[in-house]
Amino acid sequence: MFRVLVSDKLGAAGLELLDQAEDTQYDMKTGLSKDELMAILPDYDALIVRSDTKADADVLAAGTRLRVVGRAGVGVDNIDVAAASQRGIIVMNTPTSNNIATAEQSMALMLAASRFTVPAHNALAEGSWERSKFVGYELFGKTLGVIGFGRIGRLVTQRAQAFGMEVIAYDPYVSEEVGREMGVTLVDLEDLFPAADYITLHTAYTSETDKIINAEAIAQMKDGVIIVNGARGKLIDEQALADALKAGKVRAAGIDVYSKEPPENNPLIGAPNVIHTPHLGASTKEAQREVARNMVEQVLDALRGTDFRHAVNMPFQVGPGDYQKVRPYMNLAEKLGRLQAGLADGVITKVEVEASGDAVQARVKAIAAALLKGILSMDYEGALNSINAPVIAEQRGITMTQTRGMYGIDYPNLISCKVSWDGGECVLGGVLFGGAEPRIVQVNNYTLEARPEGTILIMQNKDVPGVIGQIGTILAAYEVNIGEWRMGRNEPGSEALSFINLDSEPSPAALDALSGITAVTQLKLVTI
Repeated sequence: MFRVLVSDKLGAAGLELLDQAEDTQYDMKTGLSKDELMAILPDYDALIVRSDTKADADVLAAGTRLRVVGRAGVGVDNIDVAAASQRGIIVMNTPTSNNIATAEQSMALMLAASRFTVPAHNALAEGSWERSKFVGYELFGKTLGVIGFGRIGRLVTQRAQAFGMEVIAYDPYVSEEVGREMGVTLVDLEDLFPAADYITLHTAYTSETDKIINAEAIAQMKDGVIIVNGARGKLIDEQALADALKAGKVRAAGIDVYSKEPPENNPLIGAPNVIHTPHLGASTKEAQREVARNMVEQVLDALRGTDFRHAVNMPFQVGPGDYQKVRPYMNLAEKLGRLQAGLADGVITKVEVEASGDAVQARVKAIAAALLKGILSMDYEGALNSINAPVIAEQRGITMTQTRGMYGIDYPNLISCKVSWDGGECVLGGVLFGGAEPRIVQVNNYTLEARPEGTILIMQNKDVPGVIGQIGTILAAYEVNIGEWRMGRNEPGSEALSFINLDSEPSPAALDALSGITAVTQLKLVTI
């Protein structure tokens, strides 16, 4: 039975799904202090938060059972993603659920700031009729600068274009082709600032975007620019913007987010010509319903191991339904990794992977993560998965590269990997038979077809008469049954490689007896 803790308010649609999940129990406990949260978290497999709960490294360390942290929303800056990755905890968000709500809020702020909606309302509510005092500005014909051209930035663009605005955008991760398809010119910031009549922020908060709107940036802008921020408060140097508003350099601002929430001693509060809202970007009935429902569905799927969509710390992209397609190949790669670790005669320092075939080439990052998990699982004592395996491998000094030309056999959708250690290396190749059954088809320069499962005796021997009989006799004497025996050789009379699946693990005495066979040159016992 999975246990889920909901530590922030979550919409009824999500709670209903949790109520209906027969394999899950949940508790909703909001307003917990850090110590209170840490005290109860060891009892839970998943934690669902919004923006109030701070899942820092200490909190995550307390969650000894924790497998998933779900952020019902877009930003995950209240979660220590690096610490989660180190512990193999999946961090998920809901990047699309509130996109329309946030885009509409940005347009509302843009319009309200342009037409002095709030001060005009307040004046009229107080009995004043001052039409001439609130002459505003039209969006039509103006240039909108969009910083961050992701999902929300593009939705805002569509709505701004409907108002007759020309749109330019800055996003170093978006191609010019995407911009052309939407009728948008992608520019650098130094070109966006002086050209834009309006600037709206829709980028994630990172060290690179911290205070991307600052005194230097504002100095480059047009006099009378209007700035809207519905993304993250720390994208703006709030004191610099307040100073620019007071000086008239910035005509108005629409602010929905703040560097600290609720804002305390914030210079923008009370500054002239600022429209304030208390982080309402996602606050629509429709968005709240979708955020809650999608988050719970994602967390339950992750706990059940059926899907990992919108996992922000996966070392590979997982879209809706993708995991079920890649999962069999990841299972094969993990078995290859465990076999490599068992065959290595030293500490593995380098891993090379090659994916040949349409079904695996596009999934090579997922395959590489699973391969590393398999390699590390032979001696790593903590929880290990595809989230933290690449992190731990890097810490151990294991390099991972994608290569070409490694394989020498012709199979569709072949996964090949070569590991290296001081003084040696090993190449393995694997495929899925029927799209589901993992098989080893290459061990160094030998080809064969073997099942990578259970207890496996891998033996290299001189290809001379009587070896198979001797092996069988010794194993029988020690009451070890052979389940399957696969052999590969390059030419008669040279050397052969045997891949022997056993029904039980042979004793040290049995292995000593096998090693004593004159024709046997190498013997390895691996359990997968």
